[in-house]
Amino acid sequence: MGQRFKINDKMTIVTDQPSEEELRALSKEGFKAVVNLRSEGEQNQPLAPSAEGEVVRSTGLDYAHVPVVATAPSHDQVDRFREAISGMEGPVLVHCASGKRAGAFAILQVAKEEGLSGDEALARVKSLGMDWKSPELENFVRQNLDGRK
Repeated sequence: MGQRFKINDKMTIVTDQPSEEELRALSKEGFKAVVNLRSEGEQNQPLAPSAEGEVVRSTGLDYAHVPVVATAPSHDQVDRFREAISGMEGPVLVHCASGKRAGAFAILQVAKEEGLSGDEALARVKSLGMDWKSPELENFVRQNLDGRK
């Protein structure tokens, strides 16, 4: 499994999609749920979202699939992510393919809970050691937090 970033006590993101073996080990590590942001049919997917859901649920963890196209995240998808995660007990592992979508969506949830502005949320991301190298994703975070009421 790729690098992990603990956003807060409820959410941890990883920089790639966990393998079946790694998913099976998550309950032993104390995780209670998994959220997959990968879209069906993305390249280099060890497990399709439906198969991943079966594996995760078989270990007693909650699972949600909120497909997000890497090049076109939407505010509607953020709302669906927030709805999915609101009913989950933590800690929750959030993943995509590289950690960018997972990091953005996780920090958007935390920022909403803590009342952070877009710039404050992005400063938190950098303080955790994440560097998206994506002005588009940073603008999406700012717009979501500062431009939506």
